[in-house]
Amino acid sequence: MRLLFVATLTFLLLLTSLASAPAEAADVKIGYLYGTERPLTLSYALRPPEDDGIAGARLAIEDNNTTGRFMNQRFALEAVKLEPNADPAAAATALADEGVAFIIADLPADALLKAADAVKDRGGLVFNATAPDERLREEDCRPNLVHVAPSHAMLADALAQYLVWKQWRTWMLVVGSHPQDRLFGDALQRAAKRFGAKIVEERVFEDKGGARQTDSGIAQIQRQIPVFTQRAPAHDVLVAADESEVFAGYLPYRTWDPRPVAGSAGLIPTSWDPAHDQWGGAQLQSRFLKQFSRRMNARDYQAWAAGRMIGEAATRTRATDPPKLLAYIKSPDFALAAFKGQRLSLRDWNLQLRQPILLTDSRTVVSVSPQEGFLHQSSQLDTLGLDRPETRCKLQ
Repeated sequence: MRLLFVATLTFLLLLTSLASAPAEAADVKIGYLYGTERPLTLSYALRPPEDDGIAGARLAIEDNNTTGRFMNQRFALEAVKLEPNADPAAAATALADEGVAFIIADLPADALLKAADAVKDRGGLVFNATAPDERLREEDCRPNLVHVAPSHAMLADALAQYLVWKQWRTWMLVVGSHPQDRLFGDALQRAAKRFGAKIVEERVFEDKGGARQTDSGIAQIQRQIPVFTQRAPAHDVLVAADESEVFAGYLPYRTWDPRPVAGSAGLIPTSWDPAHDQWGGAQLQSRFLKQFSRRMNARDYQAWAAGRMIGEAATRTRATDPPKLLAYIKSPDFALAAFKGQRLSLRDWNLQLRQPILLTDSRTVVSVSPQEGFLHQSSQLDTLGLDRPETRCKLQ
């Protein structure tokens, strides 16, 4: 009788589980759309790896499937590399034709907008993993474009908070001659005014071309940089805006006045750094290192976070269609555990992911912003970047 009772109970439990489980697993296809061109780097040690960025997306898929097994959800990644002059709209449309509803995009601003517009009417949801341009969150915002990468304003505000906290309030600003340099320079100007710093002088470093690895030897740079930075007004710190990696890496230890360097070199604001190991970060770092035999960088982390946002929303809603997932991601209930000491959420006014910003010297994490004492009525993370009253975004 005892064996019969156990067998009957087991059978009933099996029937109950089969009745409650979906007949088929739900497939969630995620695209990864990226270009072939990568900016040159001044440091040979910092040249991007072949799987830069996409490695983070692959780790996110693995993490999603770990939970997905219990939810009867299967996640898959389809990577599409755009050759120079290729049409990002056509590539995004081709992914949509294959049933890919979510695209993680590693693209510059104009290409990103073309991709998002191409799949807007198809219900596609695009995650900006790399472009920091403010206009993407403001006048050029899109209702189907979620920003995981921190904006120029978020990075500049994170740096400014720390410099002001240190009482380094007078800055000399050096901006590169490329458009992206100017965008970051403008963000630094805004951050200085916002937090009470003063820019005593701004200089422009002209990019005159040349092969940086061969034409710019140590002796030549050692002569050029001191001359370029001499006769500056008194300042506490030299702040550089060099998104194109032309000159900022040459500034530390070569300036005319013995001053710390921050911005695009020296003390750098970033979403992630290989040195970050707090709040469980060492666990993510070790898993990434084991799988890809290298350290995780900011591009990897941002792609990982984008993939995990999709996975987290799918798990919580038990849905896979973009409108339901976006609605949940925008809701106050959404929170992403992302190894930064607090859960990340989305700003509903411009679809920017709130997140702490690391300040690193490429060897250690010096600090993490927001800094203590910078307050906000709803979220201290909203002291970084354009706040709701400042936004020009009109999501439609």
